Amino acid sequence: MTLQTLTRRRRIRRPHAPRRPLAVRRPRALRRTAAALALAALALPAAACGKSGSPPVKGPKAEALPVYRVDTGFQLADSPTWRAAKARGHLVVGAKEDQPYMGEKDPATGVYSGYDIEIARMMSASLGFDPKTVRFRTIASANRETALQNGQIDYYVGTYTINALRKKQVGFAGPYYIAGQSLLVRTDETDINGPQDLAGKRVCSAAGSTPLQRIERDYPKAIAVAYDTYSVCVDNLLSLQVDAVTTDDTILMGFAAKAPDELKIAGKPFSKEPYGIGVPRGDNALRFALDDAIEAHEKNGDWKKAYDATLGLSGVSAPKPPAVDRYPAS
Repeated sequence: MTLQTLTRRRRIRRPHAPRRPLAVRRPRALRRTAAALALAALALPAAACGKSGSPPVKGPKAEALPVYRVDTGFQLADSPTWRAAKARGHLVVGAKEDQPYMGEKDPATGVYSGYDIEIARMMSASLGFDPKTVRFRTIASANRETALQNGQIDYYVGTYTINALRKKQVGFAGPYYIAGQSLLVRTDETDINGPQDLAGKRVCSAAGSTPLQRIERDYPKAIAVAYDTYSVCVDNLLSLQVDAVTTDDTILMGFAAKAPDELKIAGKPFSKEPYGIGVPRGDNALRFALDDAIEAHEKNGDWKKAYDATLGLSGVSAPKPPAVDRYPAS
């Protein structure tokens, strides 16, 4: 069942739709329940019914995605990660699967899509691998460093904020995008207009994420709630179990665009989150090669085309790409 189909059913409000046994039930509660079920479909495997996928409401069609030219003569012998991928014949890339327009996995087809997915594919082409051969592996936020350290993935692209603590565990190419932490609330919410209003409020984020750590550190009067995925947080927001969801604005824009009658972003971003491509720490050859690839795809227009066809569908125009930080090899 797709989000679009469920949303359409919510608007029709068929009289035989199941209801929970509540003493008092408002129309908005009905809509939230349907929306929660719809968003849950983003993260939970399910049998397909109806048309697969969720066609974009605005912006470029899927055909607008750029075709990335494969550098067939590329060699990176100094990178053990690249050599292992070359030997197996494909790259294994860590990603998210529940972030609309960023990293999303179709439960019916298993196909990944979104801006981060396109970044991963264009990197693959620059490293000499056909983007069609990339094998994506869903990795939760709390497990990213472990997956890179253990060689489960070759690199990671999934709203991965570069910070000093993580640099002690993994390497980072980029940044390729600058996001900002924001708050997602229900559309009838009037008391929350920024992080200063979170005292006594239940605020949900992904376990191990930078946004969760910031709420716990900078806004200790908020009640922090953690789950493995943001889609579970959104389900709990729609079912009135939490008061807000916090993470990067890129992720929240996607959820708000999927359920505009139910969800909105409150206030302005209150941080800067530079997204990088995670690589095994010490594989500087791979890191610098990805830095080169990011800059090349920004210059040739692939970066903006990929944005417009994915995250741009949320209605937010592409920003200026950030400068790549080529920090010294360690």
